[in-house]
Amino acid sequence: MNSPITIDLATQLAVFLGNRPGALARVCHELAAAQINIHALATSDTIDHAVVRMVVSDPTKALMILGERGVLALENDVLMIESNNQPGTLAAIAERLAKASVNIEYAYLATSAKSEHGLMILRPSNVEKAERALRDL
Repeated sequence: MNSPITIDLATQLAVFLGNRPGALARVCHELAAAQINIHALATSDTIDHAVVRMVVSDPTKALMILGERGVLALENDVLMIESNNQPGTLAAIAERLAKASVNIEYAYLATSAKSEHGLMILRPSNVEKAERALRDL
């Protein structure tokens, strides 16, 4: 891979919400009112609830606000990876992690077709080992 990537350790929140209209809107409104920016977000749903994974500008403050509102939120470490938007980037990352025996538990990423850069949030089985394996990619 010829393009450099930047890797930052980030705290991701897993927010558990009722699977109904307005639940996500209320959380986003509370975060916005506290001047907390959402850098990345992914949702998954079940019959009765949704899990919203998000990386925010101030996870400690966000956890406090959500807890005060009775919203269950858990935190864990993830890698926030920014790279050039070109074919093969994810393949190189996945291959490097496989060689280091690090499993990708989940990942979410996005970029527009015309963007030069993309952002990936990656939850590896071992954050420190993954960070070392990707350091010189």
